Amino acid sequence: MANRAKQLINQFKNETFLLRLHQFEGSISKLLSVAMVIVILAIVFDLIVVLVEAIFTTAPGAFLGQTVIDVFGLFLTVLIALEILENITAYIQKHVVQVELVIATALTAVGRKFIILDLSLVSGTTLIGLAIAIFALAISYWIVRSSHR
Repeated sequence: MANRAKQLINQFKNETFLLRLHQFEGSISKLLSVAMVIVILAIVFDLIVVLVEAIFTTAPGAFLGQTVIDVFGLFLTVLIALEILENITAYIQKHVVQVELVIATALTAVGRKFIILDLSLVSGTTLIGLAIAIFALAISYWIVRSSHR
């Protein structure tokens, strides 16, 4: 019994504890990357279904309406998911969160929101909020980018 207590106490020494935390982080990061690959495959499948359906069921000349906006939204969703996967991959490789990449992902996500936005359903304050978000993210990106040079 005393031997087990010593083993348990050794598990909480700084070096051993930090090693276990590092192993846990690595496992979770790998699990997240596999989950993100599954999400990306599902989004690409959805994109293909929407695209094929739009091509074969949309009346001639009607494709340029809401359908093309939906397709653009799905394309950008795939790009955002790929950027998130790149964030996870960079974290696994370097154990550092790359701020520039996170801000670029956020810019893409807010830009996607603008592209798919139905202006008849949103208020002016929502548009102003999105514009401020893009402006703040763009300034943040510029600051981070210029500080890395």
